[in-house]
Amino acid sequence: MTAGLWLLHLGVQAADITVSAAASLTHALRDVAPLFEAAHPAHKLRFNFGASGGLLAQMARGAPVDVFISADQETMDQAQAQGLVRAAQRRNVASNTLVVVVPTAAGPSSSVPKPLAMPTTLNDLARPAFARIAIGLPASVPAGRYAQAALEAAGLWAAIAPKMIGAHHVRQALDYVARAEVDAGFVYATDAALMPGKVKVAFTVPTAKPILYPAAPLAAAPRAAEGMKFVDFLLTPAAQAVLAKHGFGRP
Repeated sequence: MTAGLWLLHLGVQAADITVSAAASLTHALRDVAPLFEAAHPAHKLRFNFGASGGLLAQMARGAPVDVFISADQETMDQAQAQGLVRAAQRRNVASNTLVVVVPTAAGPSSSVPKPLAMPTTLNDLARPAFARIAIGLPASVPAGRYAQAALEAAGLWAAIAPKMIGAHHVRQALDYVARAEVDAGFVYATDAALMPGKVKVAFTVPTAKPILYPAAPLAAAPRAAEGMKFVDFLLTPAAQAVLAKHGFGRP
């Protein structure tokens, strides 16, 4: 898709600030937007949410983005290595935790008997009862990379990988669990909180690195200066309060 068609697809006007952000930030940033726009009446935010790796690929192909917010440092490091963002303008704006969730009710194809429906450790996921496990595709989804790293550290990746139902972003993994199409899934704590009636947090997954969300304006963006205003705004008490309401921690 060309830059012009991509803009048209999103309904973006020339003066808008276009933000490509990790899917897990969808609800929080939509709530932050009115506060930013009230404080900066001349600016309007437009969002493009998706897997961090997919968003990076769009920008590498020339998608007209003003701000990038990824769910991990690795993807932002790649953006920096490609010259898309500048190190001096990167800011960590939020933190999160990784959890394993299970469906609150067994689906028609669920392989988990009721007594075994609540794993308490990563080792439990290796049991035959947990035959389908939703994980974001590690190549492009940070939540999937965090999950793979945790499983590798526990010596379980070889046992879990054949059971993996790949998701193109973390919200898709959440949907698989909510519809009981899988027996368990790896998502962020903030995602699990969106569907308390459909998914249940089984346990928190330890991660070797903290889950931090870096944000930066695109170096060559036509509205990079305005984009930097939004990045800085995300660290204000007002924006941090909204992020906290959605379950995100301070960076």
